[in-house]
Amino acid sequence: MDQTNLPVPAPDDSLVTLAHIIYGLHALSILIGVTSAATIIGAFVFGIPSIVAVVLNYLRQDEVRGTWLESHFRWQIRTFWFGALWFGVALLLVMTVVGLLIVWIPLIGAGIWVIYRIVRGWLNLKDRRPMPLPS
Repeated sequence: MDQTNLPVPAPDDSLVTLAHIIYGLHALSILIGVTSAATIIGAFVFGIPSIVAVVLNYLRQDEVRGTWLESHFRWQIRTFWFGALWFGVALLLVMTVVGLLIVWIPLIGAGIWVIYRIVRGWLNLKDRRPMPLPS
C-alpha cells in the first residue's frame, strides 16, 4: 500500500509555537555571532540560546512524532550537530600550521550554512510546510 497519501496528523498549535521559539533562539545565537567577537558558528554551537533550543528539541521530540512538525525538529537538531561537527573540523585545523592559514574557510562556510538552514526552516514553518528529510 502506498503510504505517501495517508493523512498526517496535525501537530498541536503550542508545538508549532515552540518550533518558532526554537528557530528564534537559534537566530539569536547567529545574531550574537555576527555582532560580537565570536564567529557565527562558534556562537551557534556554544551560545546559550542554541543550547537551550536543542535541549527543547530533544525534550519535546516525542510529542511531534508522526506530524509534519517532526521534520522541523529533526532539521533543527541536525543543524546544531552538523554545526558542531564543522566547528570541530575548524578546531582541528587550528592545531596545524597549514590549518592556521585556512581555518577561516570552514568557519565562514559553516556560518553561512547555519544561516541558510535556520532561514529556510523558519520560512517553511511559517508556511506550515515540512522540511525535506534525508533518505
